[in-house]
Amino acid sequence: MSSKKESVSRTIIVALLVCLVCSIVVSVAAVSLKPVQVKNQLLDKQRNILLIAGLLEEGPSVAEQFEQVTARLVDLRTGEFSDAEEPLTYDQQAAARDPNLSRALESHEDVASIRRREHYATVYMIENEDGIETMILPIHGYGLWSTLYGFLALEGDLNTIRGLGFYQHGETPGLGGEVDNPRWRELWKGNVVYTDDGEVGVQVVKGTVDGSDPRRQYKVDGLAGATLTSRGVENLVRFWMGDTGFRSFLQNLKAGEA
Repeated sequence: MSSKKESVSRTIIVALLVCLVCSIVVSVAAVSLKPVQVKNQLLDKQRNILLIAGLLEEGPSVAEQFEQVTARLVDLRTGEFSDAEEPLTYDQQAAARDPNLSRALESHEDVASIRRREHYATVYMIENEDGIETMILPIHGYGLWSTLYGFLALEGDLNTIRGLGFYQHGETPGLGGEVDNPRWRELWKGNVVYTDDGEVGVQVVKGTVDGSDPRRQYKVDGLAGATLTSRGVENLVRFWMGDTGFRSFLQNLKAGEA
């Protein structure tokens, strides 16, 4: 009887030792690979920024191409540039979850269904001798099944859309997942964000935009079979280009006050 107990005890001890060794190995691997993961995540984000802005080219590395881009931190509460965080390493998603780095949105403000808005955002600029050539803004909001994270690129007039795309989401493949379709993303190019009276005019319509519509420059064809995802994209663009998002920053920038 005692030998059976001893055998069971030994089995349990061996199992615990194996679990301990495995957990140590996994922990060491996770810690040692963390810098590589962070670097790869940064490169992937830079690649998406260049792609959405229409600047990604074959040949040169992403790092080389990204040298033309200037990253700046913006305080969304004031609409001005800030030095509170390092713009390239600032984690906007994490900040949105931190009550000290974000604020809860009231229901009438939260058209993008994100619940909290972070105090700071990193924007990306390409400049030339005449000033800003391209402005790339981070955007996110809820679709049908997930939060979509992406970028909206504007021309130097800070109103004409140069590109829009998402690098992270969980929408249904073949339906809401068509936000990744290059043909749909192409429809955004050349459209205008703000109307003559300064309101956000962006609209994703059900079906196809009427070419004779006098407001066609604000409208984009909806995604077939994905009405809620289409509405979610419209809402998140309207949110981030509105008063709670980047509107005051863009106005300050135009006035030379950012």
